[in-house]
Amino acid sequence: MCFLKYDKLIVLIYVKIISNGGYNMHYKTVKGILSNDNTMNLYRGCQHGCIYCDSRSKCYHFEHDFEDIEVKENALSLLENGLKHKRKKCMIQMGSMCDPYMPLEKELKHVQKALELIEQYHFGVTLITKSDLILRDLELLKKINQQTKCVVQMTLTTFDENLCQKLEPGVCTTQRRIEVLKELHKNGIPTIVWLTPILPFINDSQENILKILEECHEAGVKGIICFGMGVTLREGSRENYYKQLDRLFPGMKEKYQMTYNDQYTLNSPHNRDLMNLFFKKCQEYQMMCNYLEIFEYLQEFEEKTPIKKKDIHDFEQLSLFGALNNRVL
Repeated sequence: MCFLKYDKLIVLIYVKIISNGGYNMHYKTVKGILSNDNTMNLYRGCQHGCIYCDSRSKCYHFEHDFEDIEVKENALSLLENGLKHKRKKCMIQMGSMCDPYMPLEKELKHVQKALELIEQYHFGVTLITKSDLILRDLELLKKINQQTKCVVQMTLTTFDENLCQKLEPGVCTTQRRIEVLKELHKNGIPTIVWLTPILPFINDSQENILKILEECHEAGVKGIICFGMGVTLREGSRENYYKQLDRLFPGMKEKYQMTYNDQYTLNSPHNRDLMNLFFKKCQEYQMMCNYLEIFEYLQEFEEKTPIKKKDIHDFEQLSLFGALNNRVL
């Protein structure tokens, strides 16, 4: 435990180190939380176990096991300080590196607290996740979307539930994610789907793409991001992916090595036909499919409810984390 001085109040905070429930985690004090383009990751590492995960690549310089989650213990105070001093409102993005709604978030609630700060200071937000845990924060997301803009991004890779459990074993399957997308749409939250990666010889079938696009249309998805029908592999992620192929799809690793050698981009042999199908169906369903236009939409801040001067004063009075510049005793 530690004591934080807040004006004349002494706030007792219990820092809970979780080692039960299958969680491996540790805390780290960081120097910053928001990047220059206003993205942030409250956690480093992931518990979802997706076999193709690019974040395992050595270029990201993980100094700990990927499943040993690094929790940025001062992230919320840094976030509040950053939001208070930004001259211009903007969209805050979470999840570009690691899924914010991994299982330990259910207990730590750091994402929930970050959303409360984003709503309090009238910023917009967009999150990338595969988890249905996001529905826990539905009311918060609705509040943000009522005053600015909230966009939820969700990854879908396969319509086959059994295959999904192999590829993404630590998170809810595609059918549940579709239900989440429908619930978000019902509550007025715009959604974007990442149709990636499409793994050569595994989920690169016309049937798979058609079913995913059909479900996205029925769920009211606004747009779909797809860079191509394939996967990217580099040092670190490649070794892990091939290890998982040996375990789940015997003989597949050798097929990859013969077909692609050590290429970074591994396009499906059906890439051209599947991309033509993708663009055709997106146009038919009136879903955005130009990823540059989608990125522009995600970064565009909207102010639906103008902030009042009284609100700004109230924020300063009610702020807890803003006072954490005081010395830790």
